[in-house]
Amino acid sequence: MHKEESFIENRVKSVGFALRGALLLIRTEASIKIQVALAVLVTIAGFYFQISPTEWILQVLAISMVVGVEGANTAIEKICDFVHPEFDKRIGFIKDVSAGAVMLVSIGAIVVGLIIYIPKIF
Repeated sequence: MHKEESFIENRVKSVGFALRGALLLIRTEASIKIQVALAVLVTIAGFYFQISPTEWILQVLAISMVVGVEGANTAIEKICDFVHPEFDKRIGFIKDVSAGAVMLVSIGAIVVGLIIYIPKIF
């Protein structure tokens, strides 16, 4: 008979799966590598310019949104490719909308970065 996992054991396994997924994303996706590099740069800039706690919150939220939506976009693209490997304009539409979501969040993150750093640089 299979022993039922405790709530804590189940949560620990879930965190392990999530960490594995995040590492897979970073190792395999070029766009995430670029976004992680930019996140590191703006984090260093945050320490250099001594941004305020509110600015840190906004910066962390912006970075998290971009990386999270990029992860969801990657998952959507992989599912689409698995379900329908041949070209199909309906699948193309789904992929384009997903990529568009990443672009919109990225534009928002850029605006946040400009609002935080332009006054400190100039």
